[in-house]
Amino acid sequence: MPQEPVEILLVEDNPDDVELTLRALRRYNITNRVQVARDGAEALDFLFCQGDYAARDCLDRPRVILLDLKLPKVDGLEVLRRIKSDPRTQTIPVVVLTSSREERDMAESYRLGVNSFIVKPVDFAQFTEAVRNIGLYWMLLNEAPR
Repeated sequence: MPQEPVEILLVEDNPDDVELTLRALRRYNITNRVQVARDGAEALDFLFCQGDYAARDCLDRPRVILLDLKLPKVDGLEVLRRIKSDPRTQTIPVVVLTSSREERDMAESYRLGVNSFIVKPVDFAQFTEAVRNIGLYWMLLNEAPR
């Protein structure tokens, strides 16, 4: 039986941030097809159908990627570099959702082709609202090529 296509790839190593993000998405009924990658290497394996994801249909691309920058194994900037440099994935919208307020991280993200850069709010209500807005825009309003 084929699996439902993933709509959101959440690349996040912090279990608390994963749970908060998933809870916010569920709360607003934005999607129930979220794949979580807990490090950059897993995200790349998922996107390029390799390793544990070798049997996955690579034509089923996520509609948006929510990407943290400070990741184990392969950092978020390298994940972004690989996504945006490969014709198979370069049109997938990538939203950096990070706690980093470093100007160089923001500048490098935009240089590599990120679609949006959002600093995670510390406050729970603001974080939930930020995730809601991200989900509504990228899942319901944005039109992207398939």
